[in-house]
Amino acid sequence: MVDGLTLTLDLSKLPREFETTPSEAVTALVEFAVDVGASDLFFLSEEDAVAIAVRHMGIVRQLRTYGREFGTRMLTNVKVLAGMDISDKMKPSEGRWISEAETRGPVDVRVNTIPTMFGEDITCRILNRDMGLRSLSELGLLSHDYHALTSMLKNPSGLILVSGPTGSGKTTTLYSCLQALNDGRRKINTLEDPVEYVLPGLRQSQVNLKQHVDFSTLLSASLRQAPDVIMIGEIRDSETAETSVRAAISGHLVLATLHAQSASTTVESMYAQGVKLQFLASSLLGVVSQRLVRQLCRNCRQPIDLSGMSSMFDDVRRYLSDDDGRVMYSPGQCLDCLYTGYASRMCVSEVLSVDQHIQSLISSGASALEIEQAARQNGMIDFSRSALIRVAMGETTTDEMFRVVPMERVE
Repeated sequence: MVDGLTLTLDLSKLPREFETTPSEAVTALVEFAVDVGASDLFFLSEEDAVAIAVRHMGIVRQLRTYGREFGTRMLTNVKVLAGMDISDKMKPSEGRWISEAETRGPVDVRVNTIPTMFGEDITCRILNRDMGLRSLSELGLLSHDYHALTSMLKNPSGLILVSGPTGSGKTTTLYSCLQALNDGRRKINTLEDPVEYVLPGLRQSQVNLKQHVDFSTLLSASLRQAPDVIMIGEIRDSETAETSVRAAISGHLVLATLHAQSASTTVESMYAQGVKLQFLASSLLGVVSQRLVRQLCRNCRQPIDLSGMSSMFDDVRRYLSDDDGRVMYSPGQCLDCLYTGYASRMCVSEVLSVDQHIQSLISSGASALEIEQAARQNGMIDFSRSALIRVAMGETTTDEMFRVVPMERVE
């Protein structure tokens, strides 16, 4: 059971152990994951079997198990495809390959292994290059957040940070920003690990840790290439953080991602990297922090009477149209959404724009709570309100809201 619904993804395409070879099974499993839009495919070693699961719209769903011997041969096949050392099973390793899926074309499969109690576990991150690129208007941002972000991008220099956990769509947002900036009048350099989408007109470089080429090394080198815009796939260390801020101060527009819980804690994360507060305050244009929530299937969603909860959306009423907030919906079941009740995922965000007051707070090393309070007074829609607006608009559910939004931030 998943969210109260039986998982009824069409499992007829999954190969049976006695009907195929391990290599054919791996190919079929990858194609199955691509077909249903899964972001990850898991091979999980158990005592007497290897279990298969996918992460579908942010939820892990168990598919089936294979016998121990057959499953172990599948694990070996994955490592061979990914160019990994099949003899070393005692330490974590990484690899990748391009899968030629019959229905979707080339798909990038990034592989990570880790030793566990009963053998190796393998995670395959599925990256369908044809599905990830979106324009800014297609990100699904609230109108308020969309205008805040586009205003930041109009600046010739400064630092824009995009934060959130793994799998929250940060890279998609960065690429959307780059597409908006890629008008042929700017030189744009990207530093990525790995390069996920090839965009004509951009100078894209990839981290190569085996050759000691990390983000910091690439960033220092790219600054000598006279770019107007620099995109940094992730700020992971203090040197990259400090150089990013200096680049923004010196006349470059810098876009980067960072792992943080919220927009205000993103600023605190930059503090923790040892960045000089005055430099951060003068360079930071704003922060986009985001999560992905599942979007209800409009074909089968079920209305819920709100007559006894008339005040539920009072806090966000000013952001709603006259028709919004009259009815709330719960997930239904139909073939269009594979009987899950949800058709896709959408972005829930909070966009912090830095004004003079917030600049002064950052300069003084103010806490995340102080920065958040100032941002909300300045008009920022925080996560809890952003999610509540989506519920009022009939796009998602309160269950999704509480699943995705950090609980301490729901008021």
